[in-house]
Amino acid sequence: MRSADPRSVDPRSVDPRDSAFIRACRREPVPHIPVWFMRQAGRSLPEYRKIREGIPMLEACRRPELVTEITLQPVRRYQVDAAILFSDIVVPLAAVGVDLEIVPGVGPVVARPIRSAADLDRLRPLDPAAVGYVSAAVAALRAELGGTPLIGFAGAPFTLASYLVEGGPSRHHERTKALMYGDPGIWHQLLARLAGIAGGFLQVQVDAGASAVQLFDSWVGALSAADYATFVAPHSAAALAAVADRGVPRIHFGVGTGELLGPMAEAGAEVVGVDWRVPLDQAAARAGPRRALQGNLDPAVVFAPWDAVARQVDQVLAAGRAAAGHIFNLGHGVLPDTDPDVLARIVERVHTGSGSTGRPSAASASAAGST
Repeated sequence: MRSADPRSVDPRSVDPRDSAFIRACRREPVPHIPVWFMRQAGRSLPEYRKIREGIPMLEACRRPELVTEITLQPVRRYQVDAAILFSDIVVPLAAVGVDLEIVPGVGPVVARPIRSAADLDRLRPLDPAAVGYVSAAVAALRAELGGTPLIGFAGAPFTLASYLVEGGPSRHHERTKALMYGDPGIWHQLLARLAGIAGGFLQVQVDAGASAVQLFDSWVGALSAADYATFVAPHSAAALAAVADRGVPRIHFGVGTGELLGPMAEAGAEVVGVDWRVPLDQAAARAGPRRALQGNLDPAVVFAPWDAVARQVDQVLAAGRAAAGHIFNLGHGVLPDTDPDVLARIVERVHTGSGSTGRPSAASASAAGST
């Protein structure tokens, strides 16, 4: 049943497991389509820029009090249906001893790239104690968020490998693909180690109280479906499997992955994230009826006049009716110059305008029970 006004329900009075977000992940009926935004806690918010001033990114990720405050900022401002932990996908790499720095305007830069079998020895397993600040932040957030779910996350093995092999961000992933094709043995050893690190990082967050997790594979869209199946899918599946027994929904997201949605769905997550390039009704057909979808408004749409934004939001909601469950999100992260007020209006429109889309069709509900 749809409530009269979803904003009239105090999220602190709801068990996170019965929230609209978690129910949508599980393809269950919801009072309204839940919404959150990738990079909702970040540089588009003036309060974030103020509190982060003069503090390097990795240092900010290691301060539980700061992580807690930054994570809560968009929940307060937007009334989104889920928080996502403020962190970075390279945090566990730094925790296992990789010499790296997040350079403003560039991204992660690795001092000594990994390109040989000998280099693999520098990737030791993740000790949960090495990221104790993450556990502390998650525990503090659980106490603050009440019934609002907290999403933990990790970088997927391919995307982490790309940073490690290239030494930093790359447009074409030349060295990464050269290693993948040229020495499959080393490649699979590398990704197996990264799957263990990513999976361990997810476990830390769930064990501390995260209600769901997302595996980010930002660069995997650079691969063909055949290469994804051969070189990546088993390792992404292993990372996701690390929390399979924790009873939390898992989201698997990549950019430029329209041709990979089917194989990504088979990697084991309950939810497949979709970027803006594929309409959700088409994505639903590719991912299959046993997966909920997350997405997929183009992040650049928010710069258009409101009437145009509203039309695009409505189109995403309409296409999302084809999915067995739908979480509204952007097709990638919030852009730095985004007007926060527009995001607040999008949340309100999704909440009040989702109407009958808040409940799966009979066929979807049947599929949800068959898992």
